[in-house]
Amino acid sequence: MTTARQGRLPQHRIAEIVASELRARILAADGDYRLPTQDQLVSDFGVSYPSVREAIRILETEGLVTVRRGNVGGAEVHRPNQSSAAYHLGLALQSRQVTLGDLAASLQLLEPLCTAECAKRPDRATVVIPALEANIAESADLISDGVAFTRVAREFHDLLVSFTPNATIQHLMGTLVTLWSAQEQTWAEAMTQRGEYPSPQEAARAVSTHRHIAEKIAAGNTAEAEHCARAHLIATQKLVLERFEEGIVNVSSVQARQAIASNRPSGLLLSRRGLSGPVRRHLPMPTPQRAARARPRPGMASSVSAATN
Repeated sequence: MTTARQGRLPQHRIAEIVASELRARILAADGDYRLPTQDQLVSDFGVSYPSVREAIRILETEGLVTVRRGNVGGAEVHRPNQSSAAYHLGLALQSRQVTLGDLAASLQLLEPLCTAECAKRPDRATVVIPALEANIAESADLISDGVAFTRVAREFHDLLVSFTPNATIQHLMGTLVTLWSAQEQTWAEAMTQRGEYPSPQEAARAVSTHRHIAEKIAAGNTAEAEHCARAHLIATQKLVLERFEEGIVNVSSVQARQAIASNRPSGLLLSRRGLSGPVRRHLPMPTPQRAARARPRPGMASSVSAATN
């Protein structure tokens, strides 16, 4: 279908309509939606195979599906999350030649505000503090393992953001924290390999600082919680920035994309020394019962079919 006749939509337009419906299903699913087979999609929407394949290609370019080809092929669905958002933000930052120092400065400005918001929560004693204390206890047990300690210690910052009441801020800041955590995790791996990771005593001081921040949150002292969080960020980021402050955020390398696909916690690369960072997490395969829940909206198949006739 290369030209549009009166009352008939061109194939690319039909593909966009089908892609729009499938996109809505993916975003509305409860976490384990599986894309139907091409045969089923052709039947559901009343369109041609080329239109279905083009619709899937549209979703693939958006990162919502990955098509596996061959005898065990199929379309794997990926709902957007903080890691995928961080990857696309990283592309935007790379295109503007944004430095790691600039990324660090944004966190110094914004993340402490999340800490203050945690201190304002009326349920902080039962919701926020238990999670922070569990993380602090876990990190305290890992002070002699630099890479593992860095991973768990960075989760403390993830928690502060996740407990911020505003959902938009959660997602926005979660993306920035994911980008930075990737850098710090990769720094830890590099320093450990070189035998230059900070001593267990220094790691213990970081644990003590996390405990101090949690105490300020528990007390509802928003100003002190924000101040302590900002001072802590500046101090810990300094270790990474001493070597890589002028590095340009880079997520376009083959290594970075492979790291994301393999679900490594470090899929973001800097332009210096081959550093790597965030991951796109793949959804588990759904049960047949849940896959059966998603059907075209009433009238969808008939409207697309009518447009092709």
